[in-house]
Amino acid sequence: MKRSLSPQALIGLLVVGLILAAALIGLFWTPFDPLKINFSARLKSPSALYLLGTDEFGRDELSRLMAGAGNSVWISCLTVLFSVTIGTTIGVLTGFIRGWTDHIVMAFINALLAFPGLLLALALLAVFGANQYGIILALGLAYTPSVARVVRGTVLSLREKEFIESSRVLGNSELYTMFRHVLPNCVAPLTVLATSMFGWVILSESALSFLGLGVPPPAPTWGNMLAAARPYMAQATYLSIFPGLCIALTLLGINFLGDAVRDLLDPRMRGVA
Repeated sequence: MKRSLSPQALIGLLVVGLILAAALIGLFWTPFDPLKINFSARLKSPSALYLLGTDEFGRDELSRLMAGAGNSVWISCLTVLFSVTIGTTIGVLTGFIRGWTDHIVMAFINALLAFPGLLLALALLAVFGANQYGIILALGLAYTPSVARVVRGTVLSLREKEFIESSRVLGNSELYTMFRHVLPNCVAPLTVLATSMFGWVILSESALSFLGLGVPPPAPTWGNMLAAARPYMAQATYLSIFPGLCIALTLLGINFLGDAVRDLLDPRMRGVA
């Protein structure tokens, strides 16, 4: 039975689409220069000129939110791509080959999974340094074990299927069988996981930036904008409201979209009204 998109899925698509559009537009145009200091306009409340007000240095809040969206989306996309690539490679190889390689690699993966992702990222940032690419490497490596475990579980359920045995009987190599028959069947769970990971990474990147371990100022991110707003919460509440609202709405939209993707790709959900 053909199903229409649920209201939650439509909300998720709308919110995620708006965030991506703001990030894309922010790469080429913002109402004001997000880095330009203007002390004559510092801590201005939202008005017709400054729609979301200005910060303690007179920088336009809307422009900085748009630029921050671009930074957050860019970091999240690269982090998810890195985690999915490395984690999928590890999961497919260990799940299909098995043997002592699987035991050693999965023991290491399980040890990494014992650490919370953000705590592991903090430890890795001490090695890579607090910068944009350090965050990508740290968060990418922190979330790689989750991807590897999900892919390995999928491969273990696939490797004994009849079509895998048929590929072997036809004389196809193990490498050909893995990439031609096993890997395509991992796309559905990987898509659902990657959608959820996008939200996790945005939240983790914001948390690291809030702690001062993210993209260094003056480059704007939602996390460091929240951190910078703390001394002015009583005087200019909007400085903390708008970045926090952006993070909350983005996570809400991604969660709704992730649920919709899961329902669409999960065979058990087909035919459910």
